[in-house]
Amino acid sequence: MPPVTSAFSTLGCADLELDEALALAARHGVDAIEIRALGGTIDLVAYFTERFGSPAGLAKALKASPVGVCAFDTSLRLVGATPETKEEFLRYLPWAEAAGVTSLRVFDGGETGDEGEFAEALATLEWWRETARREGFQAEMVIETHDLLAYPDAIGRFLEMAPDCALLWDTHHTWRKGGQDPVATWNMVRRNTRHLHVKDSVSRAGPRLPYSYVVPGSGEFPMAALAAVLAADGYAGVISLEWERLWHAELPPLDQALQAARHNKWWLPARHDK
Repeated sequence: MPPVTSAFSTLGCADLELDEALALAARHGVDAIEIRALGGTIDLVAYFTERFGSPAGLAKALKASPVGVCAFDTSLRLVGATPETKEEFLRYLPWAEAAGVTSLRVFDGGETGDEGEFAEALATLEWWRETARREGFQAEMVIETHDLLAYPDAIGRFLEMAPDCALLWDTHHTWRKGGQDPVATWNMVRRNTRHLHVKDSVSRAGPRLPYSYVVPGSGEFPMAALAAVLAADGYAGVISLEWERLWHAELPPLDQALQAARHNKWWLPARHDK
């Protein structure tokens, strides 16, 4: 069984250049980065084009690093997808294919959980599958449990309709927003989960949310219980710290969050630096 891939989202270091984000991961012994923002922008295709010129240029830059890229995080939503947002999503494909990035994150979207939203989500998923088959794309659409799928009933319904879809399980969303213990959620999503987002918080209202994010290991998220069940089931996908500093400027730097994760034995394995 291959080991878990440790990662972090570049939401936590959005101002860094690609080489700087890779270097940060290397310093902390993190296997990969999940790219959502770089150089102060979330328009990754524009960033890659400006910095590397072509998909081959990006692939060459990544090949030189011991740290991998586990996902490109796009802004596409399954519910409410338009021809324009689908086209924007497809702009990522040449870069992902050249660089060997096999996961493209999309959001579930949705607000009401009615039949129309489920139908829209399934239609967008089918559009992608037909497109990928026709074009021979190797990358996989990985659906984040962010909006509609933050709630256990909706997850169950969606997986009945799309049993072979790939999920990016945001463990904090289904716990804080959806109100379900992560161990119970894991029992629902274990077959479909390729990638996990982890973060920690306390039940104290913050500037934008009814709770406050805190450095890993200092909050209320039941990480130990989640880690135990993942280990017992031999989970071998990605576990990524989503430190949302781009959206929550009050948070300390990602470097500090990574230090806390290791110090508190919360997520990163212990390491003996030379």
